[in-house]
Amino acid sequence: MPATPNPYVANLKPYEPGRPIADVAREHGLSSSQIIKLASNENPLGPSPLAVQAIRDSLDHTHLYPDGGGLDLRQAIAKSHGLTPDHVVLGCGSNEVIEFCYHAYTQPGQGRVLASAYAFAVYGLMARLFHVPFEEVPDRDFHHDLAGFTARLQNDVRLVFLASPNNPTGTRIPNAELTAFVQKFPDGPLLILDEAYYEFIPEPPPSIQWIKEGRPLVLLRTFSKVQGLAGLRIGYGLAHPSIAAVLQKSRQPFNTSAPAQVAALAALADPEHVRKTIVLTNEGRDRLHSFLKKLNLRFIPGTANYVMVEVGNGDAVFLALQKHGLIVRPLRSYNLPNWIRISIGTPAQMSRLEELLPQSLTTQK
Repeated sequence: MPATPNPYVANLKPYEPGRPIADVAREHGLSSSQIIKLASNENPLGPSPLAVQAIRDSLDHTHLYPDGGGLDLRQAIAKSHGLTPDHVVLGCGSNEVIEFCYHAYTQPGQGRVLASAYAFAVYGLMARLFHVPFEEVPDRDFHHDLAGFTARLQNDVRLVFLASPNNPTGTRIPNAELTAFVQKFPDGPLLILDEAYYEFIPEPPPSIQWIKEGRPLVLLRTFSKVQGLAGLRIGYGLAHPSIAAVLQKSRQPFNTSAPAQVAALAALADPEHVRKTIVLTNEGRDRLHSFLKKLNLRFIPGTANYVMVEVGNGDAVFLALQKHGLIVRPLRSYNLPNWIRISIGTPAQMSRLEELLPQSLTTQK
């Protein structure tokens, strides 16, 4: 007889990422070079050339384990934020830092975890994986309702997830509202502020200052988005050393690879690549907003590198676009079956979207 798994793991529905280019190419008889992926909020410019060279230079040492503590990268991250390495926890993507928070601050079957109704699916997936009660706070027109969070902050709450900008909606929390919430956040639970798209925000919040003040807070950051290192899975958390030290105990040895560490280190040294990415994103998002207005489609204006669009039947539009080699993200898994999410691409990629999307809207009817 096979071993019996925990029911809350056996019944778990896995996270659904954006479809890989190779899968779509095989399914529709296309070459990979014909596929445009605007599904996973990746950097269309790719990684910094400095990061690519750093990866190449590291390959001769692939037979050696990486620095388990990632000290050089942690020092560079800390310096860039005016913190110390003891404030920094490296993860296999910022997703892994979310897992550390569950390991360190929750117990199976006890307490509650709070997140917004249309927030990143991994928050709730981790809660189910760790068998911790999970509660969604209803949105206000696709924006976080911080008053709703405050009303639910009872003694049994262990983790609170906020994301700004939020994925998939693209909306941000206004600085004044977020500051007031953080300053009044009670002792006991841990607040996790997901800032995976932080670099795209004009006038960002003073979140690093909150870390310096010793707030019960973990900031999530990633090299996957603006730095274009999604394939290497490298991210980090920032927290007061007393919190970071606990999260470090939850980390597996060698959880980030040597190529990922050196690439991230090089990416930090290339602000020009980040600047170019932000300029391209801002121009592409404005262009997409204008195009969607011409189509009379409802969309959520955001500040990140994607736009959420109401198209009627999200699955049908997703499939219609995919047949022509364009991958977007359907949002049925977020209980938004009428919506898709479109990542910002290069001008040529956005032109292809503008050509195919009107046809796909007609096809679904």
